[in-house]
Amino acid sequence: MATPLPPPPADLAPAVPGQVAPTRRPLRIGIEAQRLFRPHKHGMDIVALELIRNLQQLDQHNEYFIFVKPDEDHAVLKATPNFHIVEVPGGPYPYWEQVLLPRAAREAGVHLLHCTSNTAPLRAGVPLVLTLHDIIYLEPLDLRRGSWYQRIGNLYRRWNVPRVMPLCERVLTVSAFEQARIVQRLPGPDGQVQVVYNSAGEQFRPITDQAALAAAKARYALPDRFIFFLANTDPKKNLRGVLQALALLKKQGQLSFQLVMLDYAETALAALLRELDAPELRAHIQLCGYVPNQELPLIYNLAEVFLYPSLRESFGIPILEAMACGTPVITSNTSSMPEVAGDAALLVDPFKPETIADAILRLQNDPTERAALVARGLQRVQHFSWRETARQVRRVYEEVVEASSVPKAR
Repeated sequence: MATPLPPPPADLAPAVPGQVAPTRRPLRIGIEAQRLFRPHKHGMDIVALELIRNLQQLDQHNEYFIFVKPDEDHAVLKATPNFHIVEVPGGPYPYWEQVLLPRAAREAGVHLLHCTSNTAPLRAGVPLVLTLHDIIYLEPLDLRRGSWYQRIGNLYRRWNVPRVMPLCERVLTVSAFEQARIVQRLPGPDGQVQVVYNSAGEQFRPITDQAALAAAKARYALPDRFIFFLANTDPKKNLRGVLQALALLKKQGQLSFQLVMLDYAETALAALLRELDAPELRAHIQLCGYVPNQELPLIYNLAEVFLYPSLRESFGIPILEAMACGTPVITSNTSSMPEVAGDAALLVDPFKPETIADAILRLQNDPTERAALVARGLQRVQHFSWRETARQVRRVYEEVVEASSVPKAR
């Protein structure tokens, strides 16, 4: 049940030059998190959830209005005295974002609106902050093999992002790599695009509870030895390259493990194996369905290696999740992944399956290198913090509202 909205106060009064400013009134901050209540959460949903939870812990002064679409998982976020959950029912996402969201923001009397998932309304009526996770959909990657849902979403982003960028007071992105791509492709005022890193949730850590690990292994029917790979139908995740690497290992007689994949359809896997003429690999792949985010640390802890050889990422939260769990990581030497992984992962060329296969063999055959990567990974993940993310984002809110309340020179 959404909490009743408190009435909006009068506009913020600009500070008078030369005078001591009075105690600042609380800001009224709107955050779009439309998919927060859906049962199966991924990427951008997790980022929005972690940001809001950490803002709740950090900020008891300002008022927040979290705009969501009604769905099943109400338990994921609870209202607090200064955090109001506003359920905005409606139709398809473009209509919800372009029509219903601005209306709800106006009714709440917010001083700014932060849209967290790459797109934003063209007529928000208040200063806009946009989290632009990536602009992959503007690049000439082969997106034709993605699902219809992904392709339609990319079409909307291709239409919206170039139009909404000039309307944003601040654009947040998640890596220096992505910042450079955005500035190159969509140039704007100096300082408009700011890097705010993601992190891994506190639940990702080494687990020593053998009973809990054994229960998870039984619950998901996990094999004794496996490599963990987070796949979906997006071509950038590089399942094709991973399967080609497995085929090389099988040909060499070195495929002594199972590949565990989550939330991937049997029909999609079968089609790709037919395309690669490699049906024999199916016996080496375990499909586990959807695993809730709170259960993922158990899977990471049970895995021998975490495999993340994407063709392109703007950040790569799973890299940090695996490191935080003490699992050695193989990831790509492209885009943002070296920026996130540092020296704490084996980096491979994702366009060359033989390099993926070689990295797997190295970690299987060299326990010293495995242990070194685990130690460096646990150290590396300490450089990232959702609390610091929330602190930086709150400062952006304050700067944007302050700038918008100062009279413009005529």
